[in-house]
Amino acid sequence: MSQTSAATFDAIHARSLDDPEGFWGEAAEEITWIKRWDTVLDDSNPPFYRWFRGGVLNTCYNAVDRHVEAGRGGQAAIIYDSPVTGTVQTITYAELKDQVSHFAGALRRLGVEKGDRVILYMPMIPQSLVAMLACARLGAVHSVVFGGFAPHELATRIDDAKPRVIVSASCGIEPNRIVKYKPMLDAAIDQATHKPERCIVYQRPQEQAALVSGRDVDWNEAVASAQPAECVPVEATDPLYILYTSGTTGQPKGVVRDNGGHAVALTWTMRNIYNVQPGEVYWAASDVGWVVGHSYIVYGPLLNGNTTLVFEGKPVGTPDAGTFWRVIQQHKVGTLFTAPTAFRAIKREDPNAALLKNYDLSCLRALFLAGERSDPDTLHWAEDNLNVPVIDHWWQTETGWAISGNPLGVHLFPIKYGSATRPMPGWNVQILNAENKEVPRGDIGAICVKLPLPPGTLPTLWNADERYKKSYLTEYPGYYQTGDAGFIDDDGYVYIMARTDDIINVAGHRLSTGAMEEVLSSHPDVAECAVIGVADQLKGQVPLGFVCLKAGVTRPHEDIVKEVVALVREQIGPVADFKRALVVDRLPKTRSGKILRGTMQKIADDQEYKMPATIDDPAILPEIAEALKSLGYAKAHGEVV
Repeated sequence: MSQTSAATFDAIHARSLDDPEGFWGEAAEEITWIKRWDTVLDDSNPPFYRWFRGGVLNTCYNAVDRHVEAGRGGQAAIIYDSPVTGTVQTITYAELKDQVSHFAGALRRLGVEKGDRVILYMPMIPQSLVAMLACARLGAVHSVVFGGFAPHELATRIDDAKPRVIVSASCGIEPNRIVKYKPMLDAAIDQATHKPERCIVYQRPQEQAALVSGRDVDWNEAVASAQPAECVPVEATDPLYILYTSGTTGQPKGVVRDNGGHAVALTWTMRNIYNVQPGEVYWAASDVGWVVGHSYIVYGPLLNGNTTLVFEGKPVGTPDAGTFWRVIQQHKVGTLFTAPTAFRAIKREDPNAALLKNYDLSCLRALFLAGERSDPDTLHWAEDNLNVPVIDHWWQTETGWAISGNPLGVHLFPIKYGSATRPMPGWNVQILNAENKEVPRGDIGAICVKLPLPPGTLPTLWNADERYKKSYLTEYPGYYQTGDAGFIDDDGYVYIMARTDDIINVAGHRLSTGAMEEVLSSHPDVAECAVIGVADQLKGQVPLGFVCLKAGVTRPHEDIVKEVVALVREQIGPVADFKRALVVDRLPKTRSGKILRGTMQKIADDQEYKMPATIDDPAILPEIAEALKSLGYAKAHGEVV
């Protein structure tokens, strides 16, 4: 590990804020450009900042072709490890170029051109990466939808992105069941107003999907008859992908990622944050449907010339809590990146790390955790058993890479448990009060980032410039509002304490309680409802619903609860982990009618709370506490202080 002093990092960080053009212009030299940029930072139309305006490149070329041309075509680009199918497969950079160029040719033959959208609804298989890179090769805009989402969620994304083609697979595979994708895809297309022209379906041996004549095309047949496509030049400011994240209204927000700033920023992070050199094996144990999968299964490692791991399995149960250790040893993983949930699951199954003794993990240099707040117990457990730096870092779908972290490639700062360490270069993080002023060090406030955001972040939302401004830029003018609350200590360490909106974090997946409430309220017996996130030892948070029934409803409460749980599973998907709901007579509200979700959450989590000054009826809170106790929450006190 190349280590410099803390003062050196401070100087790098200061330069990134004082001279962003110089800093990111130098970083951009690591990328192959067809045409160099006219300006590094175009700030002529705030708050719509653009990086590397005038530059022309192709992201797929930078992630695949240039490594082949540099003589490294024989290096492994992808290792596919699937304990659920018993498969291990290696794909070299030369083989990846061949597969991607032919699939790009298949897409082109179906009419896909630069600027067209392609939705991918895929499991964790190499074909998912091939399809993403093929879109980038053509200059088409891909939007990956997590395979765990239900048809309704997929349909909303189809209507927003309006894809010309959808790429899917016949199934995903869980440890004990086959998840048939094609019926869900068909149902989503039926629900959607926009209809794709064609669908390409990859038939897995475990499930043969029925194809719709005239619309659906078999992947292998499409590729067999395709001519390889070359890389299409695109503007640095052209969109590379759309990735939908939960919106507070239930309508998903299409986060846009550009080509130029994205390639520059991710390449910089691989060397400086993760300390990974070309040729090394890097494993982000996530899913391509989430932002971690985009940034650090696909683009970051391949742009940097690494070998990336595509893992189709679970931290436990495929076959046991030692599977991560087996993968690390077998494939000589140098750096692992996953969510704290994965390690909590491993720790619960194997608290003494007995299975770890069966493997040689001397190749592992660092563990990075993100996606949710890392609890100190899990961090300590990982440190004690792995004997490598365990680094918690903080970022969002919108940002694409770490806002705050511990830059292993520059300087390893002392770990402070509960903190995501320091803001990274390019990030001017400030803690603000309601008057848009910085609060003193140690005081909690809204965590915001002074504009402009660095390269690789969202320049806007898909076809929704006004929503972009309203969602992120209006409440704190001149700043990006992260939606998180926290503080910065005297050493400059950032602490993330809570969300300031209705997004909860279930096992690293950001999900909207507002979207779940919309589903609950659609039930014919429900008059009013609320969903909160309650603390969960394994998953960080899980949703808990409260429903008030319409007058005159006499059906058993148990039946109604089962029905609303099934509704959320059907319309949001199993990923929401919505399993519990309570029927209550009324909900606590302010006099203006706002439901006191935050107070309800504190009661459920046994946290002290202040009686809100604006509460309409204080007597309702003890009623809520009693209802929560029936489910095992609010055990200790749920008391007003």
